[in-house]
Amino acid sequence: MSDLNKLTLAEARDALRKGDTTSVELTESCLAAIDAADALNAFVHKTPDIALERAAAADTRIKSGDAPSMCGLPIGIKDLFCTKGVPSQAASRILEGFKPEYESTVSQKLADAGAVMLGKLNMDEFAMGSSNETSVYGNAVNPWRRGNDDAPLTPGGSSGGSAAAVAADLCLAATGTDTGGSIRQPAAFTGTVGIKPTYGRCSRWGIVAFASSLDQAGPMTKSVRDAAIMLEAMMGHDPKDSTSAELAVPDFEAMLTGDIRGKKIGIPREYHMEGMPAEIDALWAEGRKMLADAGAEIVDISLPHTKYALPAYYVIAPAEASSNLARYDGVRYGHRATLAQGDGITEMYEKTRAEGFGHEVQRRVMVGTYVLSAGFYDAYYNRARRVRTLIKRDFETVFAQGVDAILTPATPSAAFGLGEMTDADPVQMYLNDVFTVTVNLAGLPGISVPAGVDAQGLPLGLQLIGRPWEEGDLLNTAYALETAAGFVAKPGNWW
Repeated sequence: MSDLNKLTLAEARDALRKGDTTSVELTESCLAAIDAADALNAFVHKTPDIALERAAAADTRIKSGDAPSMCGLPIGIKDLFCTKGVPSQAASRILEGFKPEYESTVSQKLADAGAVMLGKLNMDEFAMGSSNETSVYGNAVNPWRRGNDDAPLTPGGSSGGSAAAVAADLCLAATGTDTGGSIRQPAAFTGTVGIKPTYGRCSRWGIVAFASSLDQAGPMTKSVRDAAIMLEAMMGHDPKDSTSAELAVPDFEAMLTGDIRGKKIGIPREYHMEGMPAEIDALWAEGRKMLADAGAEIVDISLPHTKYALPAYYVIAPAEASSNLARYDGVRYGHRATLAQGDGITEMYEKTRAEGFGHEVQRRVMVGTYVLSAGFYDAYYNRARRVRTLIKRDFETVFAQGVDAILTPATPSAAFGLGEMTDADPVQMYLNDVFTVTVNLAGLPGISVPAGVDAQGLPLGLQLIGRPWEEGDLLNTAYALETAAGFVAKPGNWW
């Protein structure tokens, strides 16, 4: 078999079971693709030795007839996940040289299931960003291009390396994390599938923290079926994470019937944003029609506190970040600044953090520290928490009325050019999260499905938001949407 790296997880799994190929051959195909794609800057720490060792072990396991679905499948791991003995920097200079002595629960679960780690993937520093331009490794680049234009585009953020690697067939799938849209937005920008499960479904243990009440891991894949396969392997209760849910993990793939007759799909009127591109609006209308044609009932709904979601998010997330990032001080691991004669511990902290953190991280730490300060705690942080409760209640009200899922655009535009949104106006960049942050604030599952292309040939995604803990039902609705959309476009190989 040729072009093994272009297979989906499901296709590769079936080929391995039939004996048509081996995990070693699959892995070698992906490693060759990775080495030929340095222009994308997706993989930042390559681990070919680990990959081939795990692939050989997976082949033995498959031959014995006792292999789970992910066994032998080569994947990439976002640099936010701690991986034992492998650099885990969260794309930040301050964690330079850090090689954990432990494995994150999610990457351990995947390893236990026989998945093959090809290496670590690029991302925005500490997962703060929507374009993968805040990384110490430099920008990740989207494999898609606008028509015949050579201008490099963003793969989205913060899971930009994961999205670029999956879209360019460098790996069969990848892990991502989503704090305000960091799985779903890059998936939409690259024509891939990305799902953020319900908060508490995937353990956060061993994942470098950004905003602890919002962060959630999830898979980035080439299809909804693949998302179902990989998500099942990533989930499960973890006593090491106090927010981890003690719930059984269903067989998500078995739930993909594509039958959504009688399902009620809500269309929130508040998501009709002023100035939304006509192409996004048209795609959303097309999505409604596709689901209606599949037998779903389309209903208009209201989520009245949506307009406060972005401001609330950009108070809560930086507040939690400033608290979480206080531990990076140059004392025990990572980068430490060179000190001048007479410098004390305070100067060491100040110089190390000034050198170690990039501008966006510094900005968010300062915003977070400000809103948590004594004079402003009630005015900003507590008020944002109350707004968050109202946003969550909006969704609860809608679901109580019998709505099974909510359909929205995934992003306010297609992928934009690297450097097009400058540091001068960070709010413009923050607006990229307008359709996704509500899902994190409410702790709900959300999935981005590629559903069309814009006039310049760039992929566009639609988002489905599901009831809490009902990822199986959400994946099935996404499967019906994916089937109806029939998205098969791939980026041309220019790299």
